[in-house]
Amino acid sequence: MYNYYIMDKKQEFLDDFKLYLKSEKNFSSHTIRAYINDVYTFLLWLNDDDPLKIEPDKFSEYLYFINQLNYTKTTVARKIASIRAFYKFLYQEELIGYNPVDSIAIPKQTKALPHFLYEEEVENILRGIDINTPAGYRNRIILELLWVSGMRISELSNLNYENLNLEQNEIRVFGKGAKERIVLIPDKTKEGLINYIENVSDLICKTDKLPSSPLFINYNGYRLQNQSIRKALKQCLKAIHFPKYVSPHVFRHSFATKLLEHGADLRIVQELLGHSSIKNTQIYTHVSIQRLKDVYSTTHPHAM
Repeated sequence: MYNYYIMDKKQEFLDDFKLYLKSEKNFSSHTIRAYINDVYTFLLWLNDDDPLKIEPDKFSEYLYFINQLNYTKTTVARKIASIRAFYKFLYQEELIGYNPVDSIAIPKQTKALPHFLYEEEVENILRGIDINTPAGYRNRIILELLWVSGMRISELSNLNYENLNLEQNEIRVFGKGAKERIVLIPDKTKEGLINYIENVSDLICKTDKLPSSPLFINYNGYRLQNQSIRKALKQCLKAIHFPKYVSPHVFRHSFATKLLEHGADLRIVQELLGHSSIKNTQIYTHVSIQRLKDVYSTTHPHAM
């Protein structure tokens, strides 16, 4: 039988933790949702146990429990990180005297190399889009922007007119944690974007192009959402029978890989991608090395 007082307190802690993640940690809505779900599951598992009074061995029991559910190492690591963040919050709020999960180690993960596209593959995808319709032209510009700028899909869909500085070939974006950065675009993409703004967007829906107005819109004049961009990409890949799985994020991986292959400095790539840590950018050096190995093995006469 539930102790309803404990259950009410758990919900109160959860609500306060959610506010903390949003206002103080500045996490994205996606990350907040994942953290809250992880902590909520843990609190349900505790049943009538008071979360303020658990000992490290109780958390070890929970780890044993979730490891029986065949989660990936990545998922287990995130669940541990979520609960550690929750107890760090409780400790900072002085609701507990010490953090009972602080000593629990997050399992090491084997990072998979990111998927990327070769330049000719990207060009095949872009050529496969029918630009004779307003939506087709818009979709072509969107995918081209992802490819030439390295933007995340959420950063692109959130663009407003005020974010553009096309005279300087610059776009101001807000990444994870609302961090601001400048991305660059080539003249060809800029010309296509200007044509979309001046001619094509009104064919989709005639709207006032105020500084705060969304750049990419649907036929109702509302901001084009991430899911619509993913759907457009999926339809394009299907139409040209493209053999690989491609998500919008693959364009970002391809952008970073291309820069490093052409000799770009790792710190510059980090800045363009908006990575807070150089470690997140270094994985692309492994992708570049792997591509060199692939080319060597298929072209050198004495390669094994």
